[in-house]
Amino acid sequence: MISPLIVALDYASERDALVLADQLDPAACRVKVGKELFTACGPAIVEHLQERGFDVFLDLKFHDIPQTVAKACRAAARLGVWMLNVHASGGSTMLRAAREAVNDAAGTQRTLLVAVTVLTSMNDAALREVGVNSSVQDQVGRLATLAAECALDGIVCSALEASRLRESVPELLRVTPGIRPAQYAEDDQRRIMTPAAALAAGSDFLVVGRPITAAEDPAQALGQILSELPGSAAGSQKSD
Repeated sequence: MISPLIVALDYASERDALVLADQLDPAACRVKVGKELFTACGPAIVEHLQERGFDVFLDLKFHDIPQTVAKACRAAARLGVWMLNVHASGGSTMLRAAREAVNDAAGTQRTLLVAVTVLTSMNDAALREVGVNSSVQDQVGRLATLAAECALDGIVCSALEASRLRESVPELLRVTPGIRPAQYAEDDQRRIMTPAAALAAGSDFLVVGRPITAAEDPAQALGQILSELPGSAAGSQKSD
């Protein structure tokens, strides 16, 4: 079974990110590079992680005018990243421009393009603050449908919405942040779920950060999570 886990490398320096990555087995997980790390290090961090054998999810959440997003997506795809994302709220013209750009940049490895629906830090009240009077559930469904209509590969959503989206847009992969083993605090995530429950609910890929990156032994923490997932072999993390 290919691991569904994506470890979020939420660091401010290349050194810290690579120290953590060197404790993990690329056969046991993929890694996510977000805004902080990419801004600090640039494309070199992607290359260094790829040299270590990792598939990279470039989590920059592009949201701008269509031409700007298309150029950014083309540049990201040319880095050979496994997955990149844009905001679905950018609208259909932007999403289609991003889709075309990623297709144009296709190399030996096809880059998956996924759309962020509603950030897992937001709830109904937070949506109202920015002028969206729909519930989180309705807004996620609306944006997921838009992503499907624009031929994206998947969506980023809470695991709490994954089951319903598996029924309404089954063609889309579901990438879910806000994944926390039961013993961990919510931190700044509001719509969270445990890894096993998220897979059962319909998630395809699980983004896990602090439960692994803040652990005393990150490889052991990764292995523990894997051992709790249906169909995953325990002890697939790198041994000492």
